[in-house]
Amino acid sequence: MWGADGGVSLSDLTHGTSLGGRLHELSGRSVLLATRDQLAAALALIELDGIARRIVLCPSDVSVEHLPSIAANADVDAVVTDRDPAEIMPLAIALHVEAGVAIEPQNDIPRGSRHTEWLLLTSGTTGVPKMVRHNVVSLTAPIRPAAEPPVWGTFYDIRRYGGLQIFFRAVVGDGSLILSSAGEAVADHLRRLASHGVTHLSGTPSHWRRALMSPAASVIAPRYVRLSGEIADQTILDRLGAFYPHAAVGHAYASTEAGVGFEVNDGLEGFPASLVGIGRGNVDIKIEDGSLRLRSARIASGYVGRDDQALLDDDGFVDTGDMVELRGTRYYFVGRKGGIINVGGQKVHPEEVEATINRHPDVWASLVRSRRNPITGAVVAADVVLKDQTGVAAGRATEVEREIMAICRRSLAPYKVPAVIHFVPGLDVSATGKLVRHA
Repeated sequence: MWGADGGVSLSDLTHGTSLGGRLHELSGRSVLLATRDQLAAALALIELDGIARRIVLCPSDVSVEHLPSIAANADVDAVVTDRDPAEIMPLAIALHVEAGVAIEPQNDIPRGSRHTEWLLLTSGTTGVPKMVRHNVVSLTAPIRPAAEPPVWGTFYDIRRYGGLQIFFRAVVGDGSLILSSAGEAVADHLRRLASHGVTHLSGTPSHWRRALMSPAASVIAPRYVRLSGEIADQTILDRLGAFYPHAAVGHAYASTEAGVGFEVNDGLEGFPASLVGIGRGNVDIKIEDGSLRLRSARIASGYVGRDDQALLDDDGFVDTGDMVELRGTRYYFVGRKGGIINVGGQKVHPEEVEATINRHPDVWASLVRSRRNPITGAVVAADVVLKDQTGVAAGRATEVEREIMAICRRSLAPYKVPAVIHFVPGLDVSATGKLVRHA
């Protein structure tokens, strides 16, 4: 496993420790894992499972002001960190253990058989993040050992669900993993992936759009390209297939609460309607009121610290909140249940409009949002990033705007067509790799 500043063989943990010989002090405790370095987090996770009562995986981007509430909701009584404890934890938690990336030999290594809870923070909410409860069984249920050891890379943080899945794929598949580094430039990350011979690479569509914009995108030659975390429209799938012609391109549906629902490897957006049903595979899938619902051994067992909020319905399904639409023999994602723009009483999913705009060959990415209107209450507005930014200055923008509007009018209902288009140099992407959508 490689971080930005070096590598570690996980087999060394068989006779060593990255926690300074203090693992026994963490037995039976609820541990907040809050490190800057992903490699330090990865090593600590392996050591803590089976020893700690629970592990709270805290990504480095979580606001310090939310840590007291997170710690209180999870009954945290120990902190594992590579940071100054006073910097991240203004609470009187007595036990602090230093995490590192150097494995020290140790003869008496505690061996645990405890069923450790893994608490993951959800994304996409304001205020204190929600926490959901998993364990190693639910987290590794979707994973099958690879035919040959892969060299995995990911744009995700492994303390988020998407990154944690790649962490386990590398470990279970007896492979290697190249971790990203906070603040690392995209080009530097891609060159580091190339230097370690990455074969499998995972990220959100927004991650991949940013990667393809970098001149360093051509230095890697993956065998497998994986997308998840956002809707993978046909445009980004086609672009990746053309840019990496020797790679298989697939997209997975997964969420922190519902786990991995399914993977699609036929090169097409959406998913086959044949996947929907009960008892057809490892995951039961149903569509209710247009919303995708999942039930399996991969789902989280519940929320932590929010007793009033149920995760599962009466039949054990998780309502993902992702809306789908059946067209022929295939379901297509159209957006989030809570992200609808109301135009004169008509519902518009921003993601559906974005997918339409992104079909224009000069468009790199787009973000659709609501704009107030005194007559309809709201109209659709779009921020658009062009592949060639010089085209905006050269007067090409007017022509492109006219072409985008023509595509939208052919493909969308009139109320979904953008009333205004702004050309922008870039779009904000969150630490989780998703487009930032302002309410």
